[in-house]
Amino acid sequence: MSQPSPGHRQIPVVVLAGFLGSGKTTLLNHLLHRSGGSRIGAIVNDFGAIEIDAMAVAGALGDSTVSLGNGCLCCAVDASELDVYLERLAAPSTGIDVIVIEASGLAEPQELVRMVLASEHPGIVYGGLVEVVDAAEFDDTRAKHPEVDRHLALADLVVVNKVDRAAGGDRVLDLVRSLVDRAAVVSAAYGRIDPEFLFDCRPSEERIGQLSFDDLHEHGEDEHGGHGGYGGHTDHLHAAYESLSFTSEVPLDPRRLMEFLDSRPEGLYRIKGYVDFGRHDARNRYAVHAVGRFLRFYPEPWPADAERLTQLVLIGSGIDTKALGKELEVCRADATHTVHEHAMWGVLRYVRGSEDEPAEPLDKI
Repeated sequence: MSQPSPGHRQIPVVVLAGFLGSGKTTLLNHLLHRSGGSRIGAIVNDFGAIEIDAMAVAGALGDSTVSLGNGCLCCAVDASELDVYLERLAAPSTGIDVIVIEASGLAEPQELVRMVLASEHPGIVYGGLVEVVDAAEFDDTRAKHPEVDRHLALADLVVVNKVDRAAGGDRVLDLVRSLVDRAAVVSAAYGRIDPEFLFDCRPSEERIGQLSFDDLHEHGEDEHGGHGGYGGHTDHLHAAYESLSFTSEVPLDPRRLMEFLDSRPEGLYRIKGYVDFGRHDARNRYAVHAVGRFLRFYPEPWPADAERLTQLVLIGSGIDTKALGKELEVCRADATHTVHEHAMWGVLRYVRGSEDEPAEPLDKI
C-alpha cells in the first residue's frame, strides 16, 4: 500500500447526500460561491465528473453538465468508475483542494463512502459523509423513505436545511439529533453553511485543518485556543461551529491520546494536525486526520527545519472547547506516567497498511 510522501497534502473527498429536494445542489453551489479561492473538484449526481474553478464558475451545476468559460464538459460516469475520476481530480496538476461527490437523491450514500474508503490512491483521504435534510418535509420523507434513519446514523455531519420554512424547526432539529450517532448537526437556510466547516477555504502555507492556525488567531481564541464559532460575526454564516487549536511543546503520550480519540464527543466533526510522540517514536511526527468516526495516522520523518511540536485543530458543533482543551492537556507525557513498551500499538493500528489495521468505521453497514 503506497503512502503519501512526506509533506504531501491529501485531498479530502466529501460525500454529499440527501433525498430529492433536500437542497444538495443548492449547498454545493453555495460552497462554490463561498470557497474563498479554493479549487473544488465535483462528481455530481453519479453521472458527471467535472473540474471546477470556484473563482470562475458563477452558474449552477446541472445533473451532468456544467458550463465553463471554455465550453461545456459532459461525462457519463458509472459508479464503478469512481476511482478513475478520483485519480483524475486528485492529480497534482489540477490544483484541486477538495473533492465533493454529490450523490443522486435516491442513492445509497454508504456505497459511495465504501468506495472512497477502499480507494488505493495515496493523494486522497475520506472527508466525511454530509447528509442534507429538508426540515419542512422531514416527517413526510421519513414516512416514505424509512431508510433515512439509517443514513442519518451513518453521517458525520447533518445539515438541517430549510429551517426557515419549517413550522416546527426546533422539533425537527431535536429529532435529527436523536437519530444521529455522534454526528455534528447544524441548521441552515438555502444550504448556507460556512464552507470552512468542511475544508480550509483560505489557504495558507501550513494547512493544518479546515481552519489554518492564522485564521484561528485572527478571529480570537479563549484561554484554551477555542473560539465561539462564527455565529457572532456579521461577516459569517449563522450555522455556528466551535474550533479549538492545541499546541504542546511536550510530547503526547500515545495511550492517553488514543483514550481521548476513542471517547471524542458528539458534534466533534474534524480533527487534523501533527502529533509528537517524543521518545515513543523520535524519528517521526504523525499527521492525524479524523472526520466523524473515521481516524487515520500518517507517520512521516520530521522536516529538518520543523520545530518539534504537537499542533492540532478540532472543529465541531456544540462542543465544549474548554473541556476538550483540558482533556488534551492530560495527554501530555510526564515522568510519573508509566511508559509501556507497546504504547504505540493503539496508534499504529490506525496507520493505513498496518497488518493490525482495524475495520473501517462503516463496518456496521
